[in-house]
Amino acid sequence: SSALCVPPSGFVQSSCHSRIFWMKLNKLLLQGKFFQLEINDPYAGPVLLDEKLASRCGYVLSEDVWGNPVFRASVLGCHVANEADELFSLTVNIKVSSFSSMRAAVTYTYPMYCSYSSWASREIVCEENYMEVSVRTDVPAVSNDYTVAWMSALPETQNVAYQLWQLMFVSPSGRKTITVSDAAKLGYSFKNTLSRVYLRAPYHTNESDVSVVSGVNMNMVTSTSMYRQRWLLLLIDTTVSCPVDGISFTDTTLTWTVPSVIPTLVVQESTFLSKTILMGVDGRVIVNPEEKNYLLEHNETHIGITVPIGAEGGKLKSSISGGVYGVIYSIDLFLEHTWTDADWQTTKYTVIKSITTPFMPKIPTVINNTLPEERLFNVAFGHFLPDVSLVAIAIGNVPFTLREAQHHGFKIYETPFSNRTKGFVLEVSFDDPYVLKEYVNRNETKYTLLVNYSMSVGPEMIPYYHSAEVECVIADIELPEAVGYCDEENLYLAIPTFGLHQYWNLYLGSKPLNRHVALTNGYLAATNSTHLILQIPLFAVGVIYEEVSFQKIKARFDVALRKVRTMETLQMFSVRCNFNSSAFIICHPDGTIMISAQMKTIPAIDMSKTKLRDSSCKPREYNEEHAFFKFHVTTCGTSVRFEGDHIIYENEISYEKETLPGQSIPTITRDPDYRLTVLCYYRAKETLVLRAFASDPSTSPPFGSGTMVPRSNIAVYRRIRQALNVVSRLSKDESFMEFYEANMAILKRPVEPVFLEVELKDESPDAELYLENCWVTGSPDFNSTPRWNITVDG
Repeated sequence: SSALCVPPSGFVQSSCHSRIFWMKLNKLLLQGKFFQLEINDPYAGPVLLDEKLASRCGYVLSEDVWGNPVFRASVLGCHVANEADELFSLTVNIKVSSFSSMRAAVTYTYPMYCSYSSWASREIVCEENYMEVSVRTDVPAVSNDYTVAWMSALPETQNVAYQLWQLMFVSPSGRKTITVSDAAKLGYSFKNTLSRVYLRAPYHTNESDVSVVSGVNMNMVTSTSMYRQRWLLLLIDTTVSCPVDGISFTDTTLTWTVPSVIPTLVVQESTFLSKTILMGVDGRVIVNPEEKNYLLEHNETHIGITVPIGAEGGKLKSSISGGVYGVIYSIDLFLEHTWTDADWQTTKYTVIKSITTPFMPKIPTVINNTLPEERLFNVAFGHFLPDVSLVAIAIGNVPFTLREAQHHGFKIYETPFSNRTKGFVLEVSFDDPYVLKEYVNRNETKYTLLVNYSMSVGPEMIPYYHSAEVECVIADIELPEAVGYCDEENLYLAIPTFGLHQYWNLYLGSKPLNRHVALTNGYLAATNSTHLILQIPLFAVGVIYEEVSFQKIKARFDVALRKVRTMETLQMFSVRCNFNSSAFIICHPDGTIMISAQMKTIPAIDMSKTKLRDSSCKPREYNEEHAFFKFHVTTCGTSVRFEGDHIIYENEISYEKETLPGQSIPTITRDPDYRLTVLCYYRAKETLVLRAFASDPSTSPPFGSGTMVPRSNIAVYRRIRQALNVVSRLSKDESFMEFYEANMAILKRPVEPVFLEVELKDESPDAELYLENCWVTGSPDFNSTPRWNITVDG
């Protein structure tokens, strides 16, 4: 090490209080360095301070709550120069090096001085690592002669070898008497000065005992110091007792409790009288504790110091435990209690206590100060102590350093909170690409800000992470309104394209209305910059016919606006118009068929005589060229068949056939001059309902699609009545050799074949026979119902 140097300004500060040297080093001047303390003995030179030496010699080396190294020494400690028990001096060497091996160290020498003359008869110091009792050696006078004899027997100076002293310990294991030198080997220190003797003991030795006094555990060494010289035996009570606990905590305070009366130190309790109670923080006496919100109170059994957590004089420190943020509060207290009693006159009892609370979780909160009207998330995150810093954030799981975040447009700044805490404010626009957006309810957007905070905690820079989710729902979506109109043959819907496919889709019944469906159904779709225009022909799939009468139709077309995700129907866009139409077929979902038939023949047909297959089904309304029929698929001789995935209902409009009179056997007549085949197609999977509309129009079954097919024979333009010579017979088997007699009832099972022969007897070379329809009826009237088709359309 180098030569002794004077410490730099501000590096060391010291004081003297309660007969204790206090020295503090400035940690800022020790950053990145290592240090050692040496005790500079005036006779033996420097002695390196270690733990064992410290407790035996009355030294303490620790840190204050701010992390500054603190050294305390009793004025009765080893290597302290003592002048008449009033002036004390101690020199410390502070060695500072940049290396842990302490090579190339700089040594600063620092002398300390303490004057202390107001000694009490007995003084006890309870330090962090030792207990010390010092007792005045002048004995209460029995007589003058005795006093002279006692005093003359004492060593005159502290230089006299104290091996003449012996120590007697009383513990649960029994009595033990040992010499002072043997006691030193056990960690004790005993010495006499000009007017006093003192004993210093570490905590929890074999000779000590623990007893509970008023709920506080006390570590106690019961000892008597004995001095023998010739006929003289001097006995001095050097019992010492110090508290080892007595600390309790709530969420907001810490309380330190010390017994008022300690029985082993006060034998005649009835004579006990408390004189003064002082408290101190960080080595300084607090004259008015209430001004700093400290509470110093006492009664017959206890002295209590209560300190609010976070109070001035102590330090709150951030900490992380199990990934949870919290705080720890530390404060350095001392208590000085002076009392009198009959045995000891005055006792000064000093306890020095460094108190640290357990880890107290302080889960930070996210304060949502979002401003919807400004479309701006404003999120405050706190409360944190000043020793916490924000290192990085992630928005929507995308990480940003603070510099990157500011560059992107996020605003991040610190804000002060109460109780010397702070928070971090983050501002993010709703329209930022990293903000999640979800369309909710009818016309609202839910904006979600996902934030992951990366923090650095304390001087150790412990990483801490916290995630937060902030939502804001605002009505910022305008639902579209459609416009409907019609021309002579079409319905039209103009629908705004804003939000289509992003927020909502168009539905036709239960199916999405896309380009494919539009083309398949025969719609025309066109878009401009703002609207989708749908053109729907009157008789296209999806059109709903609300009222149908002779040559008049009231038609409606509905498109549902549904949410993309939930399929919830938000709006029904409808266009409704009245149409004049001379010819149509409408196949209603409940199975009702409505037909406006136009039958142009030459010469004209009497429309009142038109009918369906069941001749009782006549037109509801008619004029010279049109007839209006309305019937159900289960009536009027309607036949049904299945083709693929469709059910096809078929009927035909004709006028009454005329047969030539006078023939007893009904003959098969020629085809009618004109007939109209009516077909209704329904999808097989869609059930017919018995009423026209369900309660929800968007879920009503669809209309079927219908066609009308006119068919005429070669005489369609010549209404000349002519009987054809046609004969039909039923054969008994497929050989067509034996036939049943005419007008004979024949019984056949449904699965048995029928062998039918039809013969044209006409000799005209222009006549040809075509078999078109063949059916069976339950009566001789071949136009009666029910009827069963054998062949249809040849």
